[in-house]
Amino acid sequence: MQITLDNPASAPQPLSPYYSQVARIEHADGSALLFVSGQIAEGDTLTEQTRGVFEALAALLEAHGATLADVVSIRTYLTDISKLEEYGTVRRRFLTGTPPTSMTFEASRLFRPEALVEVEVVAAVPAR
Repeated sequence: MQITLDNPASAPQPLSPYYSQVARIEHADGSALLFVSGQIAEGDTLTEQTRGVFEALAALLEAHGATLADVVSIRTYLTDISKLEEYGTVRRRFLTGTPPTSMTFEASRLFRPEALVEVEVVAAVPAR
């Protein structure tokens, strides 16, 4: 097993130098698990921010040979759980296959005060 911590140049860079965007755990057979740090995005509405979050997640996964279809677990933090349906509408546009395991929480405040949503994922990448 090999562990690589990464901030891919082809994807959005972290908002702080104190964490890595992706932890890749590579197995001997070439398969890997990708743990992607929580992502926030700019935008005035939850819909805009959610779209930006999933675009960032897609770019981070792509840098490691994965797609959103490889996501097996998702954890979402919303500052207003009453907007879960709005978030879910956008999420379903990006996660179109079998839904991953999921947890959704309401948080009073996120990393940036203007952030309405933060999402982290785990993806399973098959051996090539």
